[in-house]
This record gives sequence, structure tokens and C-alpha cells, in this order.
Amino acid sequence: MAIITLTSDWGTSDYYAAAVKGVILSQLPSATIVDITHDIPPFSIVQAGFTLRNCYRNFPEGTIHIIAVETIESDVNPHVVVKAHGQYFISTDNGIFSHILGGDFEEAVYIDVEQDTDFFTFSTRDRFAKVAVMIAKGTPLSEIGARRERLNDGGAFCATVKNNIIEGIVIHVDAYDNLITNISKALFDEVGQGRDFVIKVKGDLYIIDELSESYDDVDPLEPVALFGTHGYLEIALNHAKMASLWGIDLRSTIQVVFKEL
Repeated sequence: MAIITLTSDWGTSDYYAAAVKGVILSQLPSATIVDITHDIPPFSIVQAGFTLRNCYRNFPEGTIHIIAVETIESDVNPHVVVKAHGQYFISTDNGIFSHILGGDFEEAVYIDVEQDTDFFTFSTRDRFAKVAVMIAKGTPLSEIGARRERLNDGGAFCATVKNNIIEGIVIHVDAYDNLITNISKALFDEVGQGRDFVIKVKGDLYIIDELSESYDDVDPLEPVALFGTHGYLEIALNHAKMASLWGIDLRSTIQVVFKEL
């Protein structure tokens, strides 16, 4: 039984998700369709990449992921299928795959499959769904299109290091208004070497000087910093909405300043 997931920035008030599901089920009634999310901020491939990166490994081998964010095709950003870790990813090669897979993939092909309509504003329904069904029915990638040797880079994702400072950004704000940064635990440990530190949010306006293991390590409404299951530095207010209350947006700068050796 095929599992096909959908990730998009459509929201849930329009017909887009239903139309795509209808196409899939018309061609493959036995398919299991999973909505990962339709609440990606409009055009945010970084957010879509973060979401897929943190959940695709929980799906069975052979799962097919349709990613509908910035799907307009061009010579630079073609429609492609990528196979990685035994799963399939269908999207526009606009840098999204680097955020999901970090350059680690087994095979990629251009999508050389005709659309089911003459319109070019709904590629997910008219092309991606068709290709997902083809893969689910056993069509080899070589029959979908020619091999693509390299995938587009989605831009800098890693935090930077200068002297005793790690500088990162907020890459995700979850439904609780918690902030997830691109500062990994591995980088924090490598640079910090056990030294004292301060985490600066909005310059010197907000300071956190210790790591916790749980939100409840601090009192309600107090700031907390910890490394989540995703492996990145997460900053929050216990039982409160940090992003809203502190006025922090995606791509806001976060610094970790270590005490000099």
C-alpha cells in the first residue's frame, strides 16, 4: 500500500489539498495520503525543509513525499524526483532538497512527464500527483526523466563562528511560539568546550546563561534554552509565547557568546 505525503503553504481554507488528494485517489484508490502540514509560511522553502527533515525518517521505506512550496518550474529550478534513504521526494529543485537532505541522496531525475492540463499554475495537482502515482505503481525513475547529477543549494543553513561567538538565526517558530535556531549541539559543544556562555536574543536585550533539559527546569513565564530532539538550540518561554511576547521573527539573529579561554 502506497503512502504519499503532502507538505504545502496552501493553508486549509482553499480547495488545493482536496484537489490533489482527489487526483491521487482517482488513479490509486488504495493510497494512504498523509498531510504533514499545509501551514508552511508562503514560499518558505527553509520552513518546508526543516519540517520534512525532522519527520521523513519516521515514515516507512518507499514513502513518497510531495512538497508544494515555490513550485514554479524554470530552467534553473526544474521539477525533479529525488530518491534518498529509500524514500522519494517530488518538488521543484529550488534549494528545498538541500534543506531536507543536506546533499545526501541516492538518485535524482528530471520530471519529463506531461501535465494533465494546459495550465501551469497548479503543478502539484497536474504533475506531481501523477508522478507520485507512477512511482507508487512501480515506474522506474529512469522512465520519469533523465538523471540530474546535482541539486541546487538552498543557501547557507549552518550557523557561523567567529572567535568566541556562534551566530545563528531562527529557522522555525512552532505552534507554541518557541524558537528553533540553526545552532546545532555539535557546533555548540565544539566551540564551547565546556566554557561559560550567554545566549543573546535581540542583541543584549534578552540574555540566557544556562542550558536546561526540560521546559519545567524554569518557572512559568521564564526563558529557557535547550537542545531539542531535532538537535538544534531551542529557546522558549515556559508556558508562554516567546516569539509574540519578545517580538522575534524568522531569521532573527541569535548569538552564543562564550567566555574567552
